[in-house]
Amino acid sequence: WAFCLSRNKDSGPFSCQRYTSVPGSPYNISTDNKGVLKAVLHGAYSFNNQTNDAFLFKPSAIEKAERQLVKGFKYILEVDLSRTVCLKKRHKEADLANCKFQPDGLLQQTFHCDFEVWTMPWLRFMKTTYFVCSPSD
Repeated sequence: WAFCLSRNKDSGPFSCQRYTSVPGSPYNISTDNKGVLKAVLHGAYSFNNQTNDAFLFKPSAIEKAERQLVKGFKYILEVDLSRTVCLKKRHKEADLANCKFQPDGLLQQTFHCDFEVWTMPWLRFMKTTYFVCSPSD
């Protein structure tokens, strides 16, 4: 669709701005965006709470990020989560930044995940509404 303006009848042809997406639809956003990084961590916490693994996992790569304006924001994310050396029993989720990844070897493992995280920042609300993960090759 296009949005067109004309300053006046003597200014010549219309000035148009073409949009490639429909308003309200998801759009690409930088993987370095602060909101994306918070949503990715929230997705990782959800993953860790759902697995029986003895170790915590944390993001090792953000492959793709989209944001959609809903009642707040919905982040649609493709993320790789890798196993850390931190045991779940001994570390809190907040310590995830201090956990190093497993070295090469039998315990090293990575999952490729699709997350959807809904947030209303003005209410300090964040919820992972969808995630599916599969082992990376």
